[in-house]
Amino acid sequence: MQVIRGLHNLRDEHRGCVATIGNFDGVHLGHQAILEQCREQAARLGLPVTVVVFEPQPREFFAGDQAPPRLTRLRDKVRLLGEAGVERVLCLPFNDALRSLTAEAFIRRVLIEGLGVRHLVVGDDFRFGCDRRGDFHLLTAVGEAHGFGVEHTRTFTVDDERVSSTRVRTLLASGNFEAAARLMGRPYRLGGRVVADQKLGRTIGVPTANLPQPVRSLALQGVYAVISELPDGRRLPGVANIGWRPTVGSTRPVLEVHLFDFDGDLYGERLAVLPCAKLRGELKFDDFAALKHQIGLDLERARSYFSQHPLPRPEAGASQYPAAGAGSPPESLGNHAFLPLASAPLAREAVTLDSSAGAPADHDDG
Repeated sequence: MQVIRGLHNLRDEHRGCVATIGNFDGVHLGHQAILEQCREQAARLGLPVTVVVFEPQPREFFAGDQAPPRLTRLRDKVRLLGEAGVERVLCLPFNDALRSLTAEAFIRRVLIEGLGVRHLVVGDDFRFGCDRRGDFHLLTAVGEAHGFGVEHTRTFTVDDERVSSTRVRTLLASGNFEAAARLMGRPYRLGGRVVADQKLGRTIGVPTANLPQPVRSLALQGVYAVISELPDGRRLPGVANIGWRPTVGSTRPVLEVHLFDFDGDLYGERLAVLPCAKLRGELKFDDFAALKHQIGLDLERARSYFSQHPLPRPEAGASQYPAAGAGSPPESLGNHAFLPLASAPLAREAVTLDSSAGAPADHDDG
């Protein structure tokens, strides 16, 4: 899979494709359904599938810190798109130059001159251009004049409700990881590379793997019972804190993971962390002794959760997280389909003290 950064890096060999445009934050089942439409047309025309995304996402450009938190950072989004059958990702920097383009100029420079689009799949409510004149009807008219087809996306629903990134964020913030997984087609996951930090956990017998997180990736904040996937393929239960560590201070958000019954060196390694149940919101304690006491309670609660919800063997039954259509879903569900995902926080304070996601506000999250 090829990532093309900016229009200036497009070459003649990139022309001629089936394309779609959007944020694709989370690459959930709704997104996967769009990609399936693209794959169908690509097979018919014998062309590659190209997805056009923006960095930062338009809402982040305009709203800054008030924008909804991301479900996936760019590198994870690209990986998921590739696993969903996308051959190319065109990543356009969303800046003043791009936002100032008229709808007609965007179509000409990006779709016609840049990509040589032969077929386009977009939502019938898709709007673009500095004047907001760009819509499905304009694309259809230009497509007829320049020889490319335009097709609107099919609405994908779960439980009679449209699947969207906003809906996934709401479920995650409410601690309903089971329902969020059903909308995404896989459990929600975080990750990163383990770095050396203050090592305060070692002083109280609770060593942690510390994974710095981008500020805009905090769809979750608080303390969670988690399953961590190690580089050697092992899956270990544990407890994790996601946030700014207000008691000890932090210059950027961190995912701190304590793995139960593990003794090893993970510095420099990449970990995948799958939250299973929310224990509580992130709190600021009066002193380190109070934090230490609470950590002990968190460990007990997480161990209790996993003792009551042990990891069953994958062959115990069929996957509980459906994929969209007949195509293979991003990330094989074989290793994830039977995680003990909670449908609600484990304690009342996990809801009332959470300061993480806020109220998701994005409406156009394609």
